[in-house]
Amino acid sequence: MAGGSVSECKEYLFKVLVIGELGVGKTSIIKRYVHQLFSQHYRATIGVDFALKVINWDNKTLVRLQLWDIAGQERFGNMTRVYYKEAVGAFVVFDVTRTSTFEAVSKWKHDLDSKVKLANGDPIPSVLLANKCDQMKDSSNNKTLMDKFCKDTGFLGWFETSAKDNINVDEAARFLVENILSNDQGLPHEESNGDRIKLDQQTVAAESKSGCC
Repeated sequence: MAGGSVSECKEYLFKVLVIGELGVGKTSIIKRYVHQLFSQHYRATIGVDFALKVINWDNKTLVRLQLWDIAGQERFGNMTRVYYKEAVGAFVVFDVTRTSTFEAVSKWKHDLDSKVKLANGDPIPSVLLANKCDQMKDSSNNKTLMDKFCKDTGFLGWFETSAKDNINVDEAARFLVENILSNDQGLPHEESNGDRIKLDQQTVAAESKSGCC
């Protein structure tokens, strides 16, 4: 009987990207979400860093989130295609105190959509994070504009976040995971098309020549 209940439990491993310009707080958001820590003194991420968050989603579902913290200076480089591979969700982060980081959001989203898709061909679910909201002098009345921007660019939605004050970090992650789980037909499947595997292997081989091991 116990064996039967265990077999009903679903376990998922989701690769989630955290991308955006240099210094917008990507590492801080991940550290807050995974370890409940915050520091003013994180060093700039070089290349890619990883963190794992295990979520007991409900009594039948265990979710392991593999969060890929991709350095801002890596943007649109040749290696991003390798970094993005097999991701099923993404956060795009900008700093509310630096307009230039918001202006780069569309480029990040376009880069993401052009390099990774779900198994069914749809764009991967992505959420926009307006980070460092604790530094805003007043709560901006741009909700309508942000809602429209997300609709126009294909984001599921957006959250004002603060890794420092722990504002909306868990909520944003839960929102993204809910959308990933609702995409059952788009999640990676064990049975893969032979041609697809062959194509993937060729792609990796070609890109690994210009990248590092």
